Amino acid sequence: MEEQTLPDQVTPEVRARVQDSFDRQGLMRHLGARITHIAPGRVHITLPRRTELSQQHGYIHAGATSAIADSAGGYAAFTLFPENSTVLTVEYKINLLAPAAGEGIEAVGTVLRSGRTLTVCQLQVFSQEEGQKTLIATGQQTLICLESRPDQ
Repeated sequence: MEEQTLPDQVTPEVRARVQDSFDRQGLMRHLGARITHIAPGRVHITLPRRTELSQQHGYIHAGATSAIADSAGGYAAFTLFPENSTVLTVEYKINLLAPAAGEGIEAVGTVLRSGRTLTVCQLQVFSQEEGQKTLIATGQQTLICLESRPDQ
């Protein structure tokens, strides 16, 4: 299998398309998540700690952790999709490695293989505490490109 070579930066049009789509996600807005990095095949989403996102021990809830991981992978794939298309998650699996402690968390979605129809992404989530990043979750995701269906 050939390794895919990606450009260093996305075009302003791709950046706007990804950000506009993300801004329409009610869940991400409700959680307080935001995109902090967009590159070809790679997106970072951060989520600051808030009491409303905690579970019974005070850590950020696994549901919030999983949600931003899913979106990071989805938008990483979306950076490589044709202009007149949209993205949907087919499946994802996440392993929680440590509690989501600290000031917040950051999800990183990275495309491993972009196909004509299906794309596979690696998902990683890090906690951020006093300038240190700790890997707290890892996973894999499959997404589908729906062509001729603008993301609106």
